[in-house]
Amino acid sequence: MSRISPYGTWSSPITAAEVAAAGGGPQWLDVVSGEVWWAEARPGEQGRVALVRAVPGGTEDVLPAPWNVRNRLHEYGGRPWTVADGIVVFTHWADQRVYAQSEIGVVAITPSPAEPQGVRYGDLRPGLPGEVWAVRERSTGPRPTDVERELVAIGVAGGGERVLAASHRFLTAPQLSPDGRHAAWFGWDHPRMPWDGTELRVAPVEDGGFGPHRVLAGGPDVSVCQVEWETPATLLALADPDGWWNLHRVGLDGSVVNLAPVEQELGGPLWKTGSRWFAPLGGGRHAVLSAGRLVVLDEADGSVTPVAGELTAWSSTGFAVTGGEVVGVAGGPARESAVVRVSLDGVVTDLTPQPELPADFLPEPQERVFSTADGEAVPVVLYLPRNPEFAAPDGELPPLLVDVHGGPTGQHLAALNLEIAYFTSRGIAVAAVNYGGSTGFGRAYRERLREQWGVVDVADCVAVAEALVAAGLADGERLGIKGGSAGGFTAAASLTTTKTYRAGTVMYPVLDLAGWTGTEGDTHDFESRYLDGLIGPLPEARPRYRDRSPLANVGGLAGPVLFQQGLEDRICPPEQADRFVARLAGRGIPHAYQRFAGEQHGFRQASTIVAALEAELSFYGQVFGFETPGVARLELSR
Repeated sequence: MSRISPYGTWSSPITAAEVAAAGGGPQWLDVVSGEVWWAEARPGEQGRVALVRAVPGGTEDVLPAPWNVRNRLHEYGGRPWTVADGIVVFTHWADQRVYAQSEIGVVAITPSPAEPQGVRYGDLRPGLPGEVWAVRERSTGPRPTDVERELVAIGVAGGGERVLAASHRFLTAPQLSPDGRHAAWFGWDHPRMPWDGTELRVAPVEDGGFGPHRVLAGGPDVSVCQVEWETPATLLALADPDGWWNLHRVGLDGSVVNLAPVEQELGGPLWKTGSRWFAPLGGGRHAVLSAGRLVVLDEADGSVTPVAGELTAWSSTGFAVTGGEVVGVAGGPARESAVVRVSLDGVVTDLTPQPELPADFLPEPQERVFSTADGEAVPVVLYLPRNPEFAAPDGELPPLLVDVHGGPTGQHLAALNLEIAYFTSRGIAVAAVNYGGSTGFGRAYRERLREQWGVVDVADCVAVAEALVAAGLADGERLGIKGGSAGGFTAAASLTTTKTYRAGTVMYPVLDLAGWTGTEGDTHDFESRYLDGLIGPLPEARPRYRDRSPLANVGGLAGPVLFQQGLEDRICPPEQADRFVARLAGRGIPHAYQRFAGEQHGFRQASTIVAALEAELSFYGQVFGFETPGVARLELSR
């Protein structure tokens, strides 16, 4: 029989330590000589990313500690490993150099930079025999935007590197055609982001270098997010000339054919170069990810058919085909993300063990759609409290956290998230809002946020929170909002411009918009012109930058706030959070600020994840008025 206890006070077997253990996970999966290999983040090893492979009965490390298979290309990283001529080649986080593993051990194959991490490599791919091709990124001055990028060839057995091309400010690594006669890549320039407009280029390979290159597809308002060679004369590319990422065949003769015109996103935002959303199956069929779900595209009839099964959240950094089956990183409503092999009739084989989770304590994700005051539909994934051992007193409604994803060009998929389960199993509801600007719903929905960041996202989240209160699913007096990165901006903007929320958690956020540009601030190059589209170009849009910045609106803060920040964050540096918290001193508003040494953008170390999550729960307990058994009390300042 369930015990009667207020929402938020319920005890749960889902601990912060278990959430931390699941906080890494597999990524950058590929198939090597029939074996499935991937990179694996390990919170328990200070966030090290290991390279592993599946073997009978389990997995084994390809590279021992301290090798950390990760890089800073565009600050978010690109594909960090490949195998060329039987040699494992990878980037190492500590110095950002490229290394090769051979019979004599691991050796560096790029030079030591003049300044630490001053030269970075990413999106590693096999090139001509004896070479790996990659994007090289070099610091050229003191500012984060002082960067040059080039396509380079690196000798896997030494011999140095040489420049192949430098067509755009931002680039993906070139891919060699099956006959070795051409190379293809795509790139983009400021102020566009890769989901705005990219150009697919091809060049002849001449004497080991590239000849004149030309544009085959894409453009200022067309985004290409993945390209693969099909034959020596044709490529397959995901592009959105009709407003949705669809799969196209692109010929060297300039022809472009949509293989299955559908109003589905068969692709996604290129936050990390080397991401994949499709892989050919042969016979005119292709395995494709449609907004996180696996589908099969058949050219014969132009059909796009979902693969049945429980997997609803596939990762674009873990997706390949081998032996007529799909292998990748995927999770579902009751499954954590793991490495799986899936037949086309939906049979799932786990290549990494699924942890034993207390199924009765896991929330059931509900995909819902709410409407704004002006009639815009807003998709939401709703997670209601669930705990078989407890029930709330009659008439009590649960606190609600509005969870804002990052990006803002991102998407929340309907899948198990142990961090969310940590709260729902204790009696706190969570609504993950895919506000205007989110991916997965076509270019028009994505562009609802054009020059409207801080307006549309805030209004959409408010509309969802108020609709859940009106539906009797949440307590209108105990609404909170949380988010990290761009989600941290929306959380802070919501708390400083509306009175909907009682409190919020703001993680590694953007708080001063002008300060988060390359023009007047000090942000990293990849996103230094992002706000041209989200807010407007400077100096014309300067009033918007001021009016929408949470730092300019500290006086309007609606209630208590918890800030969490990594001290080595180069994307959203701690200086902005430092300034916001300093302005709270003496105002009488309860607040706390956790600053984590050794953490970058997002938390990777188990100790950090545990400390941040338990502090967040204690914070909500103090603000919303419930006890938090088993969690140390977070000290709040005023």
